[in-house]
Amino acid sequence: MARSSLRQPAARTLSCRQQFALESRGYRRRGANDWLLLATLLLCLLLSLPVHAERLKDLATIQGVRSNQLIGYGLVVGLNGSGDQTTQTPFTVQTFNNMLAQFGIKVPPGGNVQLKNVAAVSVHAELPPFAKPGQTIDITVSSIGNAKSLRGGSLLMTPLKGIDGNVYAIAQGNLVVGGFDAGGADGSRITVNVPSAGRIPGGATVERPVPSGFDQGNYLTLNLNRPDFTTAKNIVDQINNLLGPGVAQAIDGGSIRVSAPLDPAHRVDYLSVLENLEVEAGKAVAKVIINSRTGTIVIGQDVRVQPAAVTHGSLTVTITEDPIVSQPEAFSGGQTAVVPRSRVGAEQEAKPMFKFGPGTSLDEIVRAVNQVGAAPSDLMAILEALKQAGALQAELIVI
Repeated sequence: MARSSLRQPAARTLSCRQQFALESRGYRRRGANDWLLLATLLLCLLLSLPVHAERLKDLATIQGVRSNQLIGYGLVVGLNGSGDQTTQTPFTVQTFNNMLAQFGIKVPPGGNVQLKNVAAVSVHAELPPFAKPGQTIDITVSSIGNAKSLRGGSLLMTPLKGIDGNVYAIAQGNLVVGGFDAGGADGSRITVNVPSAGRIPGGATVERPVPSGFDQGNYLTLNLNRPDFTTAKNIVDQINNLLGPGVAQAIDGGSIRVSAPLDPAHRVDYLSVLENLEVEAGKAVAKVIINSRTGTIVIGQDVRVQPAAVTHGSLTVTITEDPIVSQPEAFSGGQTAVVPRSRVGAEQEAKPMFKFGPGTSLDEIVRAVNQVGAAPSDLMAILEALKQAGALQAELIVI
């Protein structure tokens, strides 16, 4: 009995590099083939993950994909007598009169308008990338006059402009204020948090999109959050190992140029794969950060100390006044007098000397300092002296 052959014609498979090469040349698959391409790239990604690495989205951002700041000026109304004092903030009255003029209401010249329930405010927001008309964003409202509180107020329609002067959003709504201010007739007052500022969740509607340039050109630029040549090289190597040589090129220590598909839909899938690619980041420069105002000291992991012997102590001089009274004998004709007497004492703390060996690590530095009971101010002096002696292999930064 003849045995049936189980062999099938060998299917022609494409490697990850070949898949991307076809895509970059304009080869377009439709339907299930698009998902097959993405699944193949994801499989290659999972097989090439390094150990103890970080995601690319945590290390870099895409050039052109950024948020934009918006700012506006408006009025908050409906306050319970806690608005601006118009005698000291005339711009509030001017803004109010301009608003009434738009509705055909004209205030008589020289009229003494007292607007205790109105406050002039600045409105600022952050327009996220790819925000489209009709979407809403959160806004922050802050008093710019002398209003005591914005609690219970409502922001009137305020245009929000970008740095180019164009209006990108319109803000309006009821404020949410976390603080409050209360006072009594006797002048006593209590204030909790900051009542002169508040937020309006979803208080602005986007009216104009900001062009990002995301879908233009045949390449994208990745900007590292912390420029580092080692990190840039690791990213280039990881992308090229996944998609083929020449796909990623390092421009400098902070930017990487990556080839990308021309089709925006394929470009989104492509970046979804890249941003989840895990890369081993380069180690930061050894630093010691000292905050002289708060006494905070942060020592980096790679800080090393060359052989050095350190002793640190303080001399305390105490002066006390102990006056005595001089009483003359009877019938001597003398007068009672106070004779000053000072006592001076000096005390020096016994601080043992400790020695750092070659290549002392962070744990050994902390252990040695804790053994002598050095305070933060003492540790600052020790670190500065080690830096001056050339024994501290780290950058000393005082903030």
